[in-house]
Amino acid sequence: MAERSEFDHRPHERRRAGFRQKVGLAALGPPYETAVNLQSPIPNPQSPTTNPQSPTTNHQPPTTNHYPMHLDSIDLFHVAMPLISPWRTAYGEDAVAESVLVRMRSGEHEAWGESSPLAAPCYSAEWAGGVFACLRDWLAPALVGQWIESGEDLQRRLAHFKGNFFAKAALDNTWWVLAAKRRGVPLHRLLGATRDAVDVGADFGVLDSIDELIRGVGLALDDGFPRVKLKFRPGWDVSMLRAVRQEFPDATLHIDCNSFYRIRQLDMFCRLDDFGLAMIEQPLAHDDLIDHARLQAAIRTPICLDESIASVEQAEQAIDLGSCRWMNIKPGRVGGLTNAVAIHNLCREAKIGCWVGGMLESAVGARINTALAMLDNFIYPADIFPSSRFYHDDLGRPPLELSRGPRGQPQVVAADLPGIGAEPDAERLEKLCRQRASFESS
Repeated sequence: MAERSEFDHRPHERRRAGFRQKVGLAALGPPYETAVNLQSPIPNPQSPTTNPQSPTTNHQPPTTNHYPMHLDSIDLFHVAMPLISPWRTAYGEDAVAESVLVRMRSGEHEAWGESSPLAAPCYSAEWAGGVFACLRDWLAPALVGQWIESGEDLQRRLAHFKGNFFAKAALDNTWWVLAAKRRGVPLHRLLGATRDAVDVGADFGVLDSIDELIRGVGLALDDGFPRVKLKFRPGWDVSMLRAVRQEFPDATLHIDCNSFYRIRQLDMFCRLDDFGLAMIEQPLAHDDLIDHARLQAAIRTPICLDESIASVEQAEQAIDLGSCRWMNIKPGRVGGLTNAVAIHNLCREAKIGCWVGGMLESAVGARINTALAMLDNFIYPADIFPSSRFYHDDLGRPPLELSRGPRGQPQVVAADLPGIGAEPDAERLEKLCRQRASFESS
Protein backbone atom coordinates (compact mmCIF):
# COMPACT_ATOMS: atom_id res chain seq x y z
CA MET A 1 0.00 0.00 0.00
CA ALA A 2 1.02 3.65 -0.34
CA GLU A 3 3.15 5.39 2.25
CA ARG A 4 1.34 7.71 4.61
CA SER A 5 2.45 11.03 6.01
CA GLU A 6 0.93 12.90 8.94
CA PHE A 7 -0.98 16.10 8.14
CA ASP A 8 -1.82 17.81 11.40
CA HIS A 9 -4.79 20.17 10.97
CA ARG A 10 -4.53 21.80 14.40
CA PRO A 11 -3.17 25.20 13.23
CA HIS A 12 -6.58 25.92 11.72
CA GLU A 13 -8.82 24.20 14.31
CA ARG A 14 -9.83 27.33 16.21
CA ARG A 15 -10.60 29.40 13.12
CA ARG A 16 -12.35 26.44 11.48
CA ALA A 17 -14.54 25.84 14.53
CA GLY A 18 -15.84 29.39 14.39
CA PHE A 19 -16.49 29.15 10.66
CA ARG A 20 -18.33 25.83 11.05
CA GLN A 21 -20.47 27.29 13.82
CA LYS A 22 -21.28 30.26 11.58
CA VAL A 23 -22.56 28.12 8.71
CA GLY A 24 -24.38 25.67 10.95
CA LEU A 25 -22.12 22.64 10.64
CA ALA A 26 -21.49 22.32 14.38
CA ALA A 27 -25.21 22.07 15.07
CA LEU A 28 -25.64 19.04 12.84
CA GLY A 29 -24.28 16.69 15.45
CA PRO A 30 -23.14 13.16 14.64
CA PRO A 31 -22.04 11.97 12.19
CA TYR A 32 -20.87 15.34 10.89
CA GLU A 33 -18.90 16.45 13.94
CA THR A 34 -17.56 13.13 15.19
CA ALA A 35 -17.24 10.69 12.30
CA VAL A 36 -13.76 11.77 11.22
CA ASN A 37 -10.56 12.52 13.08
CA LEU A 38 -9.26 15.62 11.30
CA GLN A 39 -5.74 14.67 12.37
CA SER A 40 -5.89 11.28 10.62
CA PRO A 41 -3.08 10.45 8.18
CA ILE A 42 -3.34 11.43 4.55
CA PRO A 43 -1.93 9.01 1.96
CA ASN A 44 1.27 10.23 0.34
CA PRO A 45 2.47 7.78 -2.31
CA GLN A 46 5.61 9.76 -3.07
CA SER A 47 8.91 9.37 -1.34
CA PRO A 48 9.62 11.85 1.48
CA THR A 49 12.65 12.98 -0.50
CA THR A 50 10.36 14.63 -3.04
CA ASN A 51 9.19 17.15 -0.44
CA PRO A 52 12.46 18.50 0.94
CA GLN A 53 11.42 21.96 2.04
CA SER A 54 9.96 22.80 5.42
CA PRO A 55 6.63 24.65 5.64
CA THR A 56 6.51 28.42 5.80
CA THR A 57 3.74 30.86 6.58
CA ASN A 58 4.05 32.89 3.38
CA HIS A 59 0.88 32.70 1.24
CA GLN A 60 2.40 34.79 -1.54
CA PRO A 61 4.70 33.87 -4.42
CA PRO A 62 8.44 34.45 -3.94
CA THR A 63 9.32 37.87 -2.60
CA THR A 64 11.51 38.48 -5.66
CA ASN A 65 8.37 38.46 -7.81
CA HIS A 66 9.08 41.92 -9.28
CA TYR A 67 10.20 41.81 -12.90
CA PRO A 68 8.90 45.01 -14.53
CA MET A 69 8.20 44.54 -18.23
CA HIS A 70 6.63 46.73 -20.88
CA LEU A 71 4.18 44.59 -22.86
CA ASP A 72 4.84 45.61 -26.45
CA SER A 73 2.42 43.18 -28.08
CA ILE A 74 -0.03 40.38 -27.32
CA ASP A 75 -1.22 37.81 -29.89
CA LEU A 76 -4.14 35.45 -29.28
CA PHE A 77 -4.85 32.10 -30.95
CA HIS A 78 -7.99 29.99 -30.42
CA VAL A 79 -7.12 26.43 -31.45
CA ALA A 80 -8.92 23.07 -31.69
CA MET A 81 -6.61 20.07 -31.22
CA PRO A 82 -7.98 16.63 -32.25
CA LEU A 83 -7.60 13.94 -29.59
CA ILE A 84 -6.56 10.37 -30.33
CA SER A 85 -9.84 9.21 -28.77
CA PRO A 86 -12.71 10.98 -26.98
CA TRP A 87 -12.10 11.87 -23.32
CA ARG A 88 -15.19 10.92 -21.31
CA THR A 89 -16.05 12.29 -17.88
CA ALA A 90 -19.11 12.84 -15.69
CA TYR A 91 -20.00 16.01 -17.61
CA GLY A 92 -19.66 14.58 -21.13
CA GLU A 93 -16.88 13.92 -23.62
CA ASP A 94 -14.40 15.84 -25.79
CA ALA A 95 -13.18 14.68 -29.20
CA VAL A 96 -11.02 17.80 -29.59
CA ALA A 97 -9.34 19.94 -26.97
CA GLU A 98 -10.02 23.62 -27.51
CA SER A 99 -7.49 25.99 -26.05
CA VAL A 100 -6.21 29.56 -26.26
CA LEU A 101 -2.53 30.27 -26.80
CA VAL A 102 -0.93 33.65 -26.14
CA ARG A 103 2.28 35.14 -27.47
CA MET A 104 3.61 38.09 -25.49
CA ARG A 105 6.53 40.33 -26.41
CA SER A 106 8.66 42.73 -24.41
CA GLY A 107 11.64 44.27 -26.18
CA GLU A 108 13.66 41.54 -27.84
CA HIS A 109 12.01 38.77 -25.82
CA GLU A 110 8.85 36.80 -26.56
CA ALA A 111 7.11 33.95 -24.78
CA TRP A 112 4.16 31.62 -25.25
CA GLY A 113 1.50 30.59 -22.77
CA GLU A 114 -1.73 28.62 -22.83
CA SER A 115 -5.08 28.25 -21.09
CA SER A 116 -7.35 25.34 -21.97
CA PRO A 117 -10.97 25.58 -20.75
CA LEU A 118 -12.16 23.07 -23.41
CA ALA A 119 -14.89 23.53 -26.01
CA ALA A 120 -18.02 23.84 -23.88
CA PRO A 121 -18.82 25.40 -20.47
CA CYS A 122 -19.11 22.00 -18.79
CA TYR A 123 -15.97 21.67 -16.65
CA SER A 124 -16.45 25.30 -15.61
CA ALA A 125 -18.51 28.28 -16.72
CA GLU A 126 -15.82 29.19 -19.27
CA TRP A 127 -15.16 27.77 -22.73
CA ALA A 128 -12.46 28.40 -25.30
CA GLY A 129 -14.53 30.58 -27.61
CA GLY A 130 -15.65 32.72 -24.69
CA VAL A 131 -12.14 32.94 -23.27
CA PHE A 132 -10.84 34.12 -26.64
CA ALA A 133 -13.60 36.76 -26.87
CA CYS A 134 -12.94 37.99 -23.34
CA LEU A 135 -9.23 38.26 -24.03
CA ARG A 136 -9.77 39.97 -27.38
CA ASP A 137 -12.40 42.48 -26.23
CA TRP A 138 -11.30 43.25 -22.68
CA LEU A 139 -8.28 41.70 -21.03
CA ALA A 140 -5.53 41.94 -23.64
CA PRO A 141 -6.35 45.60 -24.46
CA ALA A 142 -6.14 46.37 -20.73
CA LEU A 143 -2.53 45.14 -20.54
CA VAL A 144 -0.86 45.82 -23.86
CA GLY A 145 1.37 48.91 -23.75
CA GLN A 146 1.51 48.80 -19.94
CA TRP A 147 4.43 48.29 -17.57
CA ILE A 148 3.59 45.22 -15.50
CA GLU A 149 5.65 45.06 -12.33
CA SER A 150 4.75 41.58 -11.09
CA GLY A 151 2.22 38.78 -11.26
CA GLU A 152 0.28 40.48 -8.48
CA ASP A 153 0.31 43.73 -10.45
CA LEU A 154 -1.13 41.91 -13.47
CA GLN A 155 -3.86 40.38 -11.32
CA ARG A 156 -4.73 43.78 -9.81
CA ARG A 157 -5.08 45.33 -13.25
CA LEU A 158 -7.57 42.65 -14.23
CA ALA A 159 -9.40 42.40 -10.90
CA HIS A 160 -12.34 44.62 -11.91
CA PHE A 161 -13.25 42.06 -14.56
CA LYS A 162 -15.31 39.55 -12.62
CA GLY A 163 -14.50 35.84 -12.86
CA ASN A 164 -13.10 34.73 -16.23
CA PHE A 165 -10.31 32.81 -14.54
CA PHE A 166 -9.17 30.84 -17.57
CA ALA A 167 -9.00 34.06 -19.58
CA LYS A 168 -6.90 35.78 -16.91
CA ALA A 169 -4.71 32.67 -16.66
CA ALA A 170 -3.84 32.89 -20.35
CA LEU A 171 -2.18 36.27 -19.73
CA ASP A 172 -0.80 35.52 -16.26
CA ASN A 173 0.84 32.26 -17.36
CA THR A 174 2.42 33.91 -20.39
CA TRP A 175 3.68 36.84 -18.31
CA TRP A 176 5.52 34.41 -16.02
CA VAL A 177 7.10 32.55 -18.94
CA LEU A 178 8.19 35.89 -20.41
CA ALA A 179 9.63 37.00 -17.06
CA ALA A 180 11.64 33.77 -16.87
CA LYS A 181 12.96 34.17 -20.41
CA ARG A 182 13.97 37.77 -19.78
CA ARG A 183 15.92 36.70 -16.70
CA GLY A 184 17.41 33.69 -18.50
CA VAL A 185 16.13 31.14 -15.94
CA PRO A 186 13.76 28.16 -16.10
CA LEU A 187 10.22 28.99 -15.07
CA HIS A 188 10.18 26.52 -12.16
CA ARG A 189 13.21 28.22 -10.65
CA LEU A 190 11.57 31.63 -10.95
CA LEU A 191 8.53 30.23 -9.12
CA GLY A 192 10.74 29.10 -6.24
CA ALA A 193 11.13 25.37 -6.90
CA THR A 194 14.20 23.46 -5.73
CA ARG A 195 13.58 20.15 -7.51
CA ASP A 196 13.56 19.29 -11.20
CA ALA A 197 11.34 16.19 -11.44
CA VAL A 198 8.01 15.01 -10.06
CA ASP A 199 6.08 11.74 -10.22
CA VAL A 200 3.02 11.51 -12.45
CA GLY A 201 -0.02 9.26 -12.26
CA ALA A 202 -2.14 7.35 -14.74
CA ASP A 203 -5.70 8.51 -15.52
CA PHE A 204 -8.59 6.61 -17.05
CA GLY A 205 -11.79 8.13 -18.38
CA VAL A 206 -15.01 6.25 -19.00
CA LEU A 207 -14.14 3.37 -21.35
CA ASP A 208 -16.23 0.98 -23.41
CA SER A 209 -15.98 -1.92 -20.96
CA ILE A 210 -14.71 -2.90 -17.51
CA ASP A 211 -12.40 -5.45 -19.12
CA GLU A 212 -10.76 -2.70 -21.15
CA LEU A 213 -10.30 -0.64 -17.99
CA ILE A 214 -8.79 -3.56 -16.05
CA ARG A 215 -6.28 -4.16 -18.84
CA GLY A 216 -5.34 -0.49 -18.93
CA VAL A 217 -4.92 -0.19 -15.17
CA GLY A 218 -2.82 -3.35 -15.11
CA LEU A 219 -0.51 -2.01 -17.80
CA ALA A 220 -0.17 1.32 -15.96
CA LEU A 221 0.75 -0.37 -12.69
CA ASP A 222 3.18 -2.70 -14.44
CA ASP A 223 4.76 0.38 -16.00
CA GLY A 224 5.43 1.78 -12.52
CA PHE A 225 2.80 4.52 -12.24
CA PRO A 226 2.51 5.23 -8.51
CA ARG A 227 -1.23 5.91 -8.53
CA VAL A 228 -4.30 5.53 -10.75
CA LYS A 229 -7.19 7.97 -11.13
CA LEU A 230 -10.58 6.73 -12.32
CA LYS A 231 -13.40 8.87 -13.66
CA PHE A 232 -16.61 8.09 -11.76
CA ARG A 233 -20.17 8.75 -12.94
CA PRO A 234 -23.58 7.03 -12.92
CA GLY A 235 -23.31 3.75 -14.78
CA TRP A 236 -19.53 3.78 -14.26
CA ASP A 237 -19.44 3.97 -10.50
CA VAL A 238 -19.40 1.54 -7.57
CA SER A 239 -19.47 -1.65 -9.66
CA MET A 240 -16.60 -0.33 -11.77
CA LEU A 241 -14.61 0.59 -8.69
CA ARG A 242 -15.29 -2.77 -7.06
CA ALA A 243 -13.98 -4.60 -10.11
CA VAL A 244 -10.78 -2.53 -10.17
CA ARG A 245 -10.16 -2.86 -6.44
CA GLN A 246 -10.72 -6.62 -6.49
CA GLU A 247 -8.19 -6.98 -9.28
CA PHE A 248 -5.65 -4.59 -7.72
CA PRO A 249 -6.10 -4.72 -3.92
CA ASP A 250 -2.87 -2.86 -3.09
CA ALA A 251 -2.90 -0.16 -5.76
CA THR A 252 -3.14 3.52 -4.84
CA LEU A 253 -6.47 4.55 -6.43
CA HIS A 254 -8.66 7.61 -6.36
CA ILE A 255 -11.83 8.60 -8.18
CA ASP A 256 -12.86 11.86 -9.84
CA CYS A 257 -16.58 12.72 -9.83
CA ASN A 258 -16.25 16.03 -11.73
CA SER A 259 -18.89 17.67 -9.48
CA PHE A 260 -21.74 15.37 -10.58
CA TYR A 261 -23.16 14.25 -7.21
CA ARG A 262 -24.94 15.95 -4.29
CA ILE A 263 -25.01 15.54 -0.52
CA ARG A 264 -28.24 13.53 -0.77
CA GLN A 265 -26.07 10.68 -2.09
CA LEU A 266 -24.21 10.52 1.25
CA ASP A 267 -24.94 6.80 1.67
CA MET A 268 -23.06 5.99 -1.52
CA PHE A 269 -20.04 8.01 -0.41
CA CYS A 270 -20.06 6.26 2.97
CA ARG A 271 -19.89 2.93 1.12
CA LEU A 272 -16.84 4.16 -0.77
CA ASP A 273 -14.91 4.18 2.51
CA ASP A 274 -14.60 0.42 2.08
CA PHE A 275 -12.41 0.75 -1.02
CA GLY A 276 -9.35 2.34 0.60
CA LEU A 277 -9.19 5.27 -1.80
CA ALA A 278 -6.46 7.87 -1.57
CA MET A 279 -9.13 10.54 -2.13
CA ILE A 280 -12.44 11.39 -3.80
CA GLU A 281 -11.91 14.28 -6.18
CA GLN A 282 -14.66 16.93 -6.48
CA PRO A 283 -17.62 14.76 -5.47
CA LEU A 284 -20.21 17.57 -5.20
CA ALA A 285 -21.23 20.73 -7.04
CA HIS A 286 -18.58 22.80 -8.82
CA ASP A 287 -19.27 25.90 -6.71
CA ASP A 288 -19.89 24.23 -3.34
CA LEU A 289 -17.80 24.32 -0.16
CA ILE A 290 -20.34 23.82 2.64
CA ASP A 291 -21.76 20.46 1.55
CA HIS A 292 -18.22 19.26 0.91
CA ALA A 293 -17.45 20.09 4.55
CA ARG A 294 -20.49 18.08 5.63
CA LEU A 295 -19.43 15.17 3.45
CA GLN A 296 -15.81 15.26 4.62
CA ALA A 297 -16.96 15.14 8.23
CA ALA A 298 -19.15 12.11 7.49
CA ILE A 299 -16.63 9.90 5.66
CA ARG A 300 -13.12 8.64 6.31
CA THR A 301 -11.89 9.00 2.74
CA PRO A 302 -10.16 12.35 2.12
CA ILE A 303 -11.93 14.75 -0.21
CA CYS A 304 -9.94 16.63 -2.83
CA LEU A 305 -11.39 19.86 -4.18
CA ASP A 306 -10.88 20.79 -7.81
CA GLU A 307 -13.62 22.81 -9.53
CA SER A 308 -14.70 24.43 -6.24
CA ILE A 309 -11.36 26.23 -5.89
CA ALA A 310 -11.15 29.08 -8.39
CA SER A 311 -9.44 31.69 -6.18
CA VAL A 312 -7.20 32.16 -3.17
CA GLU A 313 -10.24 33.30 -1.18
CA GLN A 314 -12.14 30.10 -1.94
CA ALA A 315 -9.11 28.07 -0.89
CA GLU A 316 -9.03 29.92 2.44
CA GLN A 317 -12.75 29.30 2.96
CA ALA A 318 -12.40 25.60 2.14
CA ILE A 319 -9.65 25.24 4.72
CA ASP A 320 -11.64 27.12 7.36
CA LEU A 321 -14.73 24.99 6.71
CA GLY A 322 -12.83 21.70 6.65
CA SER A 323 -14.14 21.03 3.14
CA CYS A 324 -11.19 18.93 2.01
CA ARG A 325 -7.85 17.37 2.87
CA TRP A 326 -6.34 17.73 -0.58
CA MET A 327 -6.47 20.39 -3.28
CA ASN A 328 -5.93 19.91 -6.97
CA ILE A 329 -4.45 23.07 -8.50
CA LYS A 330 -4.81 23.85 -12.19
CA PRO A 331 -3.29 27.20 -13.24
CA GLY A 332 -6.12 27.85 -15.70
CA ARG A 333 -8.90 27.26 -13.21
CA VAL A 334 -7.48 29.64 -10.58
CA GLY A 335 -6.56 32.55 -12.85
CA GLY A 336 -2.92 31.72 -13.52
CA LEU A 337 0.40 30.92 -11.89
CA THR A 338 0.30 33.92 -9.55
CA ASN A 339 -2.78 32.57 -7.79
CA ALA A 340 -1.71 28.94 -8.14
CA VAL A 341 1.49 29.60 -6.18
CA ALA A 342 -0.43 31.57 -3.54
CA ILE A 343 -2.90 28.69 -3.06
CA HIS A 344 -0.03 26.21 -2.89
CA ASN A 345 1.61 28.26 -0.14
CA LEU A 346 -1.66 28.65 1.76
CA CYS A 347 -2.21 24.88 1.67
CA ARG A 348 1.34 24.23 2.78
CA GLU A 349 0.74 26.30 5.91
CA ALA A 350 -2.53 24.50 6.59
CA LYS A 351 -0.96 21.04 6.02
CA ILE A 352 -3.27 20.41 3.06
CA GLY A 353 -1.55 18.33 0.40
CA CYS A 354 -1.65 19.53 -3.22
CA TRP A 355 -1.15 18.11 -6.67
CA VAL A 356 -1.17 19.62 -10.15
CA GLY A 357 -3.96 18.89 -12.62
CA GLY A 358 -4.17 19.31 -16.36
CA MET A 359 -6.77 20.26 -18.97
CA LEU A 360 -5.61 18.38 -22.09
CA GLU A 361 -3.20 21.21 -22.91
CA SER A 362 -0.63 21.10 -25.68
CA ALA A 363 3.02 20.67 -24.72
CA VAL A 364 3.10 24.45 -24.14
CA GLY A 365 0.51 24.35 -21.36
CA ALA A 366 1.82 21.03 -20.04
CA ARG A 367 5.27 22.58 -19.60
CA ILE A 368 3.73 25.41 -17.58
CA ASN A 369 1.98 22.83 -15.39
CA THR A 370 5.26 20.96 -15.05
CA ALA A 371 7.05 24.05 -13.77
CA LEU A 372 4.35 24.63 -11.16
CA ALA A 373 4.44 20.97 -10.05
CA MET A 374 8.06 21.35 -8.92
CA LEU A 375 7.02 23.34 -5.82
CA ASP A 376 7.48 21.46 -2.57
CA ASN A 377 3.88 20.97 -1.40
CA PHE A 378 2.81 19.16 -4.57
CA ILE A 379 3.17 15.75 -2.93
CA TYR A 380 0.72 13.56 -4.88
CA PRO A 381 1.60 12.39 -8.41
CA ALA A 382 0.56 14.98 -10.98
CA ASP A 383 -1.94 14.84 -13.83
CA ILE A 384 0.68 15.70 -16.45
CA PHE A 385 0.73 13.47 -19.49
CA PRO A 386 3.14 12.78 -22.35
CA SER A 387 2.04 14.29 -25.64
CA SER A 388 1.48 10.81 -27.08
CA ARG A 389 -1.23 10.12 -24.47
CA PHE A 390 -3.76 12.37 -26.21
CA TYR A 391 -2.24 13.61 -29.49
CA HIS A 392 -0.89 11.97 -32.63
CA ASP A 393 0.92 15.22 -33.36
CA ASP A 394 1.15 17.70 -30.48
CA LEU A 395 0.79 21.37 -31.37
CA GLY A 396 3.66 22.19 -29.02
CA ARG A 397 7.33 21.56 -29.78
CA PRO A 398 9.13 19.67 -28.51
CA PRO A 399 6.45 17.15 -27.45
CA LEU A 400 6.36 16.35 -23.76
CA GLU A 401 7.86 12.98 -22.81
CA LEU A 402 8.15 11.16 -19.50
CA SER A 403 11.34 9.98 -17.85
CA ARG A 404 12.06 7.44 -15.11
CA GLY A 405 12.64 8.20 -11.46
CA PRO A 406 15.02 6.39 -9.10
CA ARG A 407 12.48 3.59 -8.48
CA GLY A 408 11.58 3.31 -12.14
CA GLN A 409 8.40 5.37 -11.69
CA PRO A 410 7.26 7.68 -14.51
CA GLN A 411 8.15 11.29 -13.93
CA VAL A 412 8.08 14.59 -15.75
CA VAL A 413 11.24 16.68 -15.73
CA ALA A 414 11.25 20.47 -15.83
CA ALA A 415 13.03 22.09 -18.75
CA ASP A 416 16.54 23.32 -17.95
CA LEU A 417 16.12 26.26 -20.34
CA PRO A 418 14.99 29.86 -19.96
CA GLY A 419 11.20 29.87 -19.68
CA ILE A 420 9.58 26.50 -20.42
CA GLY A 421 11.56 25.30 -23.44
CA ALA A 422 8.44 24.87 -25.62
CA GLU A 423 6.38 26.82 -28.13
CA PRO A 424 3.82 26.03 -30.83
CA ASP A 425 4.87 24.60 -34.16
CA ALA A 426 4.09 27.34 -36.69
CA GLU A 427 2.64 25.00 -39.30
CA ARG A 428 0.45 23.13 -36.81
CA LEU A 429 -0.70 26.41 -35.29
CA GLU A 430 -1.80 27.68 -38.67
CA LYS A 431 -3.69 24.46 -39.38
CA LEU A 432 -5.47 24.21 -36.01
CA CYS A 433 -6.21 27.90 -35.42
CA ARG A 434 -9.90 28.87 -35.49
CA GLN A 435 -9.50 32.59 -34.83
CA ARG A 436 -6.77 35.02 -33.86
CA ALA A 437 -6.26 38.59 -32.73
CA SER A 438 -3.24 40.84 -32.25
CA PHE A 439 -2.56 43.96 -30.17
CA GLU A 440 0.43 46.28 -30.22
CA SER A 441 1.31 49.20 -28.00
CA SER A 442 0.89 52.56 -29.69
